[in-house]
Amino acid sequence: MELDGHVAIVTGAGRGIGRATALELARQGADIVIAELDRVAADRTAAEVRALKRRASVVPTDVTSRAELAAMAERTRAELGRIDVLVNNAGIYRAAAPLDVTEEHWDAVMNVNAKAVFFACQAVLPAMIAQKRGNIVSLASMAGKIGGRSNLPYNASKAAVISITKSLALAHARDGIRVNCVCPGFVETDMWTVVAREQGALLGLSPEEFTRQRLAQVPLGRMERPEDVASVIAFLASSRAGYMTGQAISVDGGLVMH
Repeated sequence: MELDGHVAIVTGAGRGIGRATALELARQGADIVIAELDRVAADRTAAEVRALKRRASVVPTDVTSRAELAAMAERTRAELGRIDVLVNNAGIYRAAAPLDVTEEHWDAVMNVNAKAVFFACQAVLPAMIAQKRGNIVSLASMAGKIGGRSNLPYNASKAAVISITKSLALAHARDGIRVNCVCPGFVETDMWTVVAREQGALLGLSPEEFTRQRLAQVPLGRMERPEDVASVIAFLASSRAGYMTGQAISVDGGLVMH
């Protein structure tokens, strides 16, 4: 129970990596705040957390709104007394060739995947600074470490998460706050369904064939599960990773080896 007595906020915890992370943190002893707009999905995750004998609070949150992120942090402190862990998981994906990227496409992806990450951190940092401890783990992606022919805004947004992580880690190390991010690969989630459909369409492939081709590239020979990412996030949030900060950890089956 590495996180017994801790309070963790997980954005986008209704499904996929966010749900798996909320449950893994709960197994490690944390009480969970589910910051999620889909109330049905959020309530389902909350019920699963409570089944693990941990407290769960659902806080509907539009992560693109600074006011709602501030309210998320304030409500967490009011209801659960503290903020020990923030997991920036909420994200979106859209594919397009570079010349087809519109301003709306760029802004939508950057607002959720990058801007929201920074302002969520900003919202919780005062509580963590006052406690003299805290952990922030954000979801970047292997896409933040490589180029991409047909998802430039997404790649740029995830590279921004890596940069935000390093800067915040430097800025707040002396406050007892560690900041890291994880870089998943091809994860079997609802987002992968979108990736396979949109990328496949651009390449003239069915979603199934696109997935088969990507799977063939994975050195470990299988698609990634949300739990593969969640276990690394839980490690980074625990004292076992107490000498790690400013890191972008690849959890991708060997796709990016640097």
